Amino acid sequence: MGYSETAYAKINLALHVRRRREDGYHELETLFAFVDDGDRLTARHSDEDKITVSGEFAVALDNPFDNILAHTLTKFPRGEGWHVHLEKNLPVAAGLGGGSADAGALIRMIAEAQSVPSDVMARAAALGADVPACIWSDTRIGTGTGTKLAKVENDLKGMAVLLVNPRKPVPTGPVFKAWSESGGEDLGPMPTGSARQIAREGRNDLEQPAISICPEIADVLKSLSGTDPWLARMSGSGATCFALYEETEHRDRAAKAIADLQPGWWQMSGVLR
Repeated sequence: MGYSETAYAKINLALHVRRRREDGYHELETLFAFVDDGDRLTARHSDEDKITVSGEFAVALDNPFDNILAHTLTKFPRGEGWHVHLEKNLPVAAGLGGGSADAGALIRMIAEAQSVPSDVMARAAALGADVPACIWSDTRIGTGTGTKLAKVENDLKGMAVLLVNPRKPVPTGPVFKAWSESGGEDLGPMPTGSARQIAREGRNDLEQPAISICPEIADVLKSLSGTDPWLARMSGSGATCFALYEETEHRDRAAKAIADLQPGWWQMSGVLR
């Protein structure tokens, strides 16, 4: 029997960094949302656990046997081995939670095949702060390091979205370091209300620190803002930026305009789940 799942691209509609914690992590308030496209995973039973990778960004995964999918298989034992194949369509170190989304999709496949431990969320959080949200892959508020999740009125479901990345990997660690070195100021809590209200009134506190490391992010944001979106913002710690549109036709015109202007930039179009 085989299994298949989409590892939906994660975006942060808002990301407020409140403070650096004593354990070295940062206290966050974020609004997670997910696009209806991303990496693709398939799995089938095998004599032993095996991971293979294809796709545009496969070469960015140095060792498929020492990545988050391998660690997920270890965290969630099965009665027999699994051959997991990952089609890597999302750029790596891009603010899209790609690895976490892959892990979330794999956990969903394991849950389809068998019962999962009652502490599934704790095991998921040990794999990465975004993994619990990526299991659900719907719009939720995340607090703490992002692992404490709460439901929110999702009045953005179906909103057209365009993702753009300048093909520059931006690791998370240096961006948080740049935030701290720039003063690490708490600019206030994330707004309350529906997803639409929070996204509109919120911000991404990592945007400027990320731009200081990867100036091309500012070019992407400028290009997206020039298409008159409902909202344009950087996701996570970058370098991917997103724009939301009320109409898919508006999104598609924007995608073409940006592709004509910057054919080397990576794009993905979809709608919010």
